[in-house]
Amino acid sequence: MMWPFDRCRINENDLFKHDWRSRSKVQVPQYIFLKWTLAFLVGLLTGLIATFINLVIENIAGYKFLAVFHFIENERYLIGLAYFTGANLILTAFAAVLCVCFAPTAAGPGIPEIKAYLNGIDIPNMFGATTLIVKIFGSIGAVAAGLDLGKEGPLVHIGSCIAALVGQGGPDNYRIKWRCLCYFNNDRDRRDIITCGASSGVCAAFRAPVGGVLFSLEEVATWWRSALLWRTFFSTAVVVVVLRAFIEICNSGKCGLFGTGGLIMFDVSDVIVTYHATDIIPVIIIGILGGFLRSLYNYFLHKVLRLYSLINQKGRMHKLLLSLTVSLFTSVCQYCLPFLAKCQPFDPSTTEACPANGWSGNFKQFNCAKGYYNDLATLLLTSNDDAVRNIFSSNTPKEFQPVSLLIFFALYCILGLFTFSIAVPSGLFLPIILIGSAYGRLLGVFMGSYTNIDHGLYAVLGAASLMAGSMRMTVSLCIIFLELTNNLLLLPITMLVLLITKTVGDSFNPSVYEIILHLKGLPFLDANPEPWMRNLTVGELAESRITSVTLCGVEKVSLIVDVLKNHSQWVPYCR
Repeated sequence: MMWPFDRCRINENDLFKHDWRSRSKVQVPQYIFLKWTLAFLVGLLTGLIATFINLVIENIAGYKFLAVFHFIENERYLIGLAYFTGANLILTAFAAVLCVCFAPTAAGPGIPEIKAYLNGIDIPNMFGATTLIVKIFGSIGAVAAGLDLGKEGPLVHIGSCIAALVGQGGPDNYRIKWRCLCYFNNDRDRRDIITCGASSGVCAAFRAPVGGVLFSLEEVATWWRSALLWRTFFSTAVVVVVLRAFIEICNSGKCGLFGTGGLIMFDVSDVIVTYHATDIIPVIIIGILGGFLRSLYNYFLHKVLRLYSLINQKGRMHKLLLSLTVSLFTSVCQYCLPFLAKCQPFDPSTTEACPANGWSGNFKQFNCAKGYYNDLATLLLTSNDDAVRNIFSSNTPKEFQPVSLLIFFALYCILGLFTFSIAVPSGLFLPIILIGSAYGRLLGVFMGSYTNIDHGLYAVLGAASLMAGSMRMTVSLCIIFLELTNNLLLLPITMLVLLITKTVGDSFNPSVYEIILHLKGLPFLDANPEPWMRNLTVGELAESRITSVTLCGVEKVSLIVDVLKNHSQWVPYCR
């Protein structure tokens, strides 16, 4: 498939330079002011929409779990299973129908496509108004359905869509045709504003403004300038202000069943960081095993994505059936597997509330007697965000049994493979964090008295390790986890884990985003060529002899169109 290329840079020819010289002294500061105004609007709208998504998801999932636990308390387990499965199927069908029928480009995380666009590939319908609407409501349905996916990747895509629409003055059919917006009718300014949107999306997902800027710099953007750094940071700062304002409102109880953790993701600022020189060995083990496990996971994910691409090519109905099948399997496993776990006595010395069957909380009573809790139900029968908060909890070394953690780890490894790439908006961040936190906590249990590191800290390091092993990012991930934990003491061991994991992972296979780019046939031009490419010539790359067509500096449009139609494979050559 041939993808149209955007120009990677503004063509600074004589006409471009003449246009800039002809602008008055008022137009130049007006252009600069508008760039900052658009960056402000992108941050503001991204923060508002991210808050809306999170509030709706928390309330839908909260009322769903309240109804399910009502049936469980009355020992009506089959009715509870039917209600839980039916509600999740309806929510999944809602998200899948939106993506399949209205905006297929809204399915998936959207980050690989954004990365390709910022590299110069023009992907049709990637940043349209329909894609934005489907991404918002599809994310609500998919995440509220309890699927093993997150809203972090979709938020990056949502921020980019907002930026593209704001930069061009709205949707194509209802575009505002102000003369000042014509300043941004070029590829460079459009890429810059979309980069601001991507950074704002990451910031909205993790409440990490610096991490959002570094994510775009390290992973998404191909071309970067110092002026763009300031505007992206300004956009993420606006997002943080919006999120913080809504946190204050929700803390007063005006947001329904909204959680008490972080507004968008989670808050692990209460993790107590104490470690010594002897704890370096467990940290190195986490990094090495994390890089190996995630490379193996990327290998199997590549196989599953190829299988799904064959299924999705058969039509819309196959896409819908695949999504519903995954939802049914996920719901049955989440509801039934906690019956395999043994009830644990509750430790009254902890600061947490007594076990209950509420919609949130760190100890779920489930089918246990009063004063006991089911640790596997605490992880499975809750929202993904609450599951992360529970497994990240500190000063609870005996809360989760090794068998329960192993079941949770194995289940979410399987669900992560088969949930990603179904026809719903999905993100990779949260599934990897769930798997990594279980992996890290398991290692903490096995280390026993050898180490002084808290089990909650092991979970944080395990999540960071698997994220680095999958996405091959270091700096941005380190800052994101630093902003999440709000503890500078975590910085040295997090850096060590990320560096080791990336080194191990790079020796096996590429990152998950590079795998998706390859499977979708999206070309990506690296900043620097491989060493073996330095001595290649155009003749060695061409499949057949190229017909030479000479065009003058000024030609008729009809002649140029005729040349493009009659020569499907051509290489431009300027002299």
